[in-house]
Amino acid sequence: MTDILMPKATAVWLVDNTSLTFDQIADFCGLHPLEVKGIADGEVARDIRGADPIANGQLSREELDAAQNNDKYRMRAQKSRHAELLKPVKKAPRYTPVSRRQDRPDAIAWFIRNHPEVADAQIARLLGTTKATIDQVRTRSHWNSANIKPVDPVTLGLATQLELDAVVKKAAERKAKDDARRGIVDGPTLEPASETGVPLDQAEQPYVAEEPLYDDEDGEED
Repeated sequence: MTDILMPKATAVWLVDNTSLTFDQIADFCGLHPLEVKGIADGEVARDIRGADPIANGQLSREELDAAQNNDKYRMRAQKSRHAELLKPVKKAPRYTPVSRRQDRPDAIAWFIRNHPEVADAQIARLLGTTKATIDQVRTRSHWNSANIKPVDPVTLGLATQLELDAVVKKAAERKAKDDARRGIVDGPTLEPASETGVPLDQAEQPYVAEEPLYDDEDGEED
């Protein structure tokens, strides 16, 4: 049976616009008959706007007419290309060829050394690894720690340059926001004179070299 897109909204439309029984609507929308009755009584889905299954291609007019003429008839939903496009698509996990999997610890080590601001979740998603493996590389408890050498994931063929740049940029932006929120400023700052131990009146005066005093025209000092 084809799953109905927005089943409750579809049931609302069928209750309002057809003479179908609660059982027929429930069967078509995959709901319980009591839930459909609640929709008809205004107790369920009061704020949901009805969705026309004919307009979105999930139900034909012929099926609806057949069901309205026979309360024992059960409507068959048809597959709607429009409905399929609206369904959320779950991104498949990143696949790493077997020949490249042994290189992932090297790429992890590269991130740990060169970009500690990149979160473990980002590394795991980019390299197709796990947080546990990342932690093992970081703590040098990985079974192959003696042979792990930092190598960037682009060189290893585990990611493209665009993917790597995007991950690093996102991590840098997040770090900058966190630092700004905590009042952290990059680079040394000049301390005010009040905190250096120098009296304020002296701190404001420019330094002028003192000239030696002479008591005669021969240039001898006193």
